[in-house]
Amino acid sequence: MPQITETGKEFDVVKYFLQLLDKDKDMSYGIAAIRTLLMILEKKQFGTIHILHTTMREAVAAMRNTDLSIAAIVSAGELFCRFITLSLDDKHMEECRLIMINRGKIFLDKLDNSRQVIAKQAQRFISDGCRILTHSRSRVVLKALITASQNKKSFHVFVTQGGTGNSGEEMIRDLNAAGIDCTLILDSATGYVMESVDFVMVGAEAVVESGGIINRIGSYTMGLCAREMKKPFYVLAESFKFTRLYPLNQRDLPNEYKYSRKHLSDVSKVHPLVDYTPPVYITLLFTDLGILTPSAVSDELIKLYM
Repeated sequence: MPQITETGKEFDVVKYFLQLLDKDKDMSYGIAAIRTLLMILEKKQFGTIHILHTTMREAVAAMRNTDLSIAAIVSAGELFCRFITLSLDDKHMEECRLIMINRGKIFLDKLDNSRQVIAKQAQRFISDGCRILTHSRSRVVLKALITASQNKKSFHVFVTQGGTGNSGEEMIRDLNAAGIDCTLILDSATGYVMESVDFVMVGAEAVVESGGIINRIGSYTMGLCAREMKKPFYVLAESFKFTRLYPLNQRDLPNEYKYSRKHLSDVSKVHPLVDYTPPVYITLLFTDLGILTPSAVSDELIKLYM
């Protein structure tokens, strides 16, 4: 477990990362990872850019080794490191570090507002009297629905249980607290309910280069049903979830994305936590970069990493 040492004090990367998530249950893994990397920048002196990159990679690796979904951790870590190290030639290392800290704070401030931006974009698609199907619990979908309710729109939301855990029930509690009509359904009832809804709205753990998404298991099934019944399938995702990954099918998705760390040694008797929904099943993606078609994602990724 990497520890950053400064003037005799140790900074435990994983402990800080998990504390952030424990203090704020609505903080995404990606944002917590970025806050952790920014804290490392502030606490440690670096002799060279190479040492900085090595330290950051070790920190991301440590956060990946927690028993949490790694998709957003990986993509957020890569984007953060790319953004803060742009055009730092011919500068003293300490000057570079201060520039990177400032850039990191700007980057974080922008991302902290991303859910609000996405929620605002989704408002013209949520109309009075509409019926929405969503999968499990998504923080950004919840934000969009609460914003619509605050804008005096009346609608009904069907929420799937979302497999293991109680994430669907948590979503129902959050919606009830906001005064939004909602119904909890079995994941296996997706096809039954699909014919009565106006559209599907889900979150994502990662958006891959093809414009497809990695999300909680059952999202792919929902996408298949939506396409068969000609229902729009909308994805709400922050840009820090854009990742340089190009799976061709479910088996092509790396096991470390699909299974918890404790099961990686033998995945033959456990079910995956996430699946891959190809872009052909996705109508639009709502992001803080704008409303995108799946085919536009690769262009946005190129811009992010240029």
